[in-house]
Amino acid sequence: MKILAIEPYYGGSHKAFLDGWQSRSEHDWTLVTLPAYKWKWRMRHSPLTCARLVQKMVAEGQSWDILFVSDMINLPELCGILPAKVANLPRLIYFHENQLMYPVRSSSTRDYHYAYSNFTSCTAADAVWFNTAWHREVFLHGLDAYLRRMPDYKHVDELDSIRERSEVFPQGINPPPPRPPRNDGPMRLVWAARWEYDKNPGDFYGALTLLQEKNIPFEISVIGESFKDKPKVFDLLKDEFSEVINYWGFQETREDYYRALSEADICVSTAQHEFFGISLMEAASCGTLPLAPERLAYPEVLRGNGDFLYDNTARALCSHLADLSGKINTGSWNELMALAREISKRYIWDTLVPRLDKAISEVRHSQQECF
Repeated sequence: MKILAIEPYYGGSHKAFLDGWQSRSEHDWTLVTLPAYKWKWRMRHSPLTCARLVQKMVAEGQSWDILFVSDMINLPELCGILPAKVANLPRLIYFHENQLMYPVRSSSTRDYHYAYSNFTSCTAADAVWFNTAWHREVFLHGLDAYLRRMPDYKHVDELDSIRERSEVFPQGINPPPPRPPRNDGPMRLVWAARWEYDKNPGDFYGALTLLQEKNIPFEISVIGESFKDKPKVFDLLKDEFSEVINYWGFQETREDYYRALSEADICVSTAQHEFFGISLMEAASCGTLPLAPERLAYPEVLRGNGDFLYDNTARALCSHLADLSGKINTGSWNELMALAREISKRYIWDTLVPRLDKAISEVRHSQQECF
């Protein structure tokens, strides 16, 4: 089967998903991509820009069996500009995030036009996929509340149809490198996320401060992509814990990134917003214990395992870390490492891709049967 994939924000999880799937897929893929830059502008201009790129391909004789897009494009606009032979293909949209629930900076207000574009894209798709069931539920419930505030023509009835056409397929991860032997030393923690407010780095700082007060030794790595306007707590982390920092900042290569994950004992999330949690699963695949708040997609992704979930506060995080610090290099620790790896296995690309290939084939066949 020939798949035309249009991705106007080819970076981060969007790029990882397409690269991971198509590189292992039994299907034949054509990718039309734009750099991951200025997401609002990408959502506005990408239907026209990508449609024009596809027009050239059609003129050269290319054809496909199904159209795959991400949530970063307005699907009805795209199909209104595409050549008819492409616009009429079965359409599948994958939601990495959505613009109704995605956090905005404290100085910004939410632009609901982009949320409505997500909604109309769902109505125009033959199949709607989400990376977690939690994501699907918060999005559809959020849409219900949002649409009911409209002055008229609310279209709330569309939500049942969207749900019927929806499925859940998680983000995949690459097979991990071998885990190095652990050198002697205190508990080693890694925090791996975007350096932004929705990842709640303040709770990580708070938990470390409490650990210090309890005289529990530790080392830290704070990695992830940072931006010009980063939370001030990162300066506090670097200043106050400078003597126990192993890795700091964005890791330039995948090898460096995996080294920082696999040399840690525990990968900590403090996020207040997360649709999946790739870095946590990548850490788990390395045998590094994931530890996340009991909210968002984490209970689903971590299968509700209480060993890897804490009660949503810096104090609870500190308590959980204090307990784990006494188990390192024990039999129970080895059991937890094995459990973390077992949880991550369902997300390894080689396990996931056959499911994705079969599911996208079924979308095409189900739409062919409708005509």
